[in-house]
Amino acid sequence: MIAGILIIMLNLLLKKLIRTASGRSRNTMAIIGLFIAMLLILAAVQIQSNYQQILYSKTSQDSIADFLVINKIVTDKNIGEATLTDAEINDLKQQAFVEKIGTLTPSRFRVGVQSISKRIPFYTDFFFESVPNEFLDVTSPDWQWNETSNYIPMILPNMFLDMYNFGFAQSQHLPQLSQDLVKNLPVQIDIQTSTGTVNYYGKVVGFSDRISSVLVPQPFMDWANKKFGTEVNQQPSRVIIQTNDAADPQLTDYLSKHNLSTNAEKTRFEKYRGIINAVVIISWVTGGLMFLFALLIFTLFIQLTIASAKEEIVLLVALGAAPKQLQTFLRKQFLPANIITIILTLLIIAVLQYILYKTLAAQHIFVDEYISYYTFIAAIVILLLLMFVNNNSIKKYIQYNS
Repeated sequence: MIAGILIIMLNLLLKKLIRTASGRSRNTMAIIGLFIAMLLILAAVQIQSNYQQILYSKTSQDSIADFLVINKIVTDKNIGEATLTDAEINDLKQQAFVEKIGTLTPSRFRVGVQSISKRIPFYTDFFFESVPNEFLDVTSPDWQWNETSNYIPMILPNMFLDMYNFGFAQSQHLPQLSQDLVKNLPVQIDIQTSTGTVNYYGKVVGFSDRISSVLVPQPFMDWANKKFGTEVNQQPSRVIIQTNDAADPQLTDYLSKHNLSTNAEKTRFEKYRGIINAVVIISWVTGGLMFLFALLIFTLFIQLTIASAKEEIVLLVALGAAPKQLQTFLRKQFLPANIITIILTLLIIAVLQYILYKTLAAQHIFVDEYISYYTFIAAIVILLLLMFVNNNSIKKYIQYNS
């Protein structure tokens, strides 16, 4: 009982002496330095996790930016011959950045489309293309055709409707059209043949953001090219690929070396990748330097605390306080501050991550709602490192001053 009371009194005396010797201002500055360092280095870990998720998560890989339509660049030397040979397609297929590849089959016959409705009269020359169904971003039960079908289903690019609504319709004083109205608008398809014009009905069944041409089912294209086509076995001029990273530098280098092009809007991120990598690296380096600086501050703070209380420590040892008891007491003084600082840092990063999740989701870019487990692991590793450095400093300087 008496021994317990003595231990409590000794701890109270130690606490008073240590607080008096260390000073609140130095203690506060050390904690603030550690907090800033922790915030930078854990934020760098979280940024890297988000960066990897944006590039390689399944949500990103399934986005439209991962499907690229590729064709040869038309120059003065290849006008009329800007087609892809079987060897070029096979070589493209073998590249590491290509997951799947499909051929866009163009129509080999002349096509005209006109409205049947008198309210929206129009006539225009048209062209069709077809692509394997696995590359479509539109699903519709009406997307099928055989020789007994009543109409030819079509998929239009969204930009066609935008061009009509905000360009053609306004200049010609025609009504603007919604997607649902276009789907219910009957059209007549006129196919020019050597013996005259053959008429069919057409129906728009969907709108695509992936391929900027009018698509028809592959069975119809194969049948119509064979029946009405004016050219035989012509090589394709465009292919579509699925890639796991539309901004892969290897992809852009390959296209440049082989005189190929695609939608630059979908590969533009490659231009910013170097900047993003630099930002992540700077965050890592800055966080690491700040963390080392915080360790130095804490080590010096411990040394200063012990040095300032040197006479009191010698007196306490003379009165019977063991060095190990002093070491344990000092560890208990510094450890809670480290733990609270790390918890507070994780809470701030969690709030910022949630705000980032909401902001990017509005732009159809998806990251996790919660902070990465890599960030938790980094926080635990840093806490263990802090404990190791602090314990060594305390042990070394208590033994020296004792």
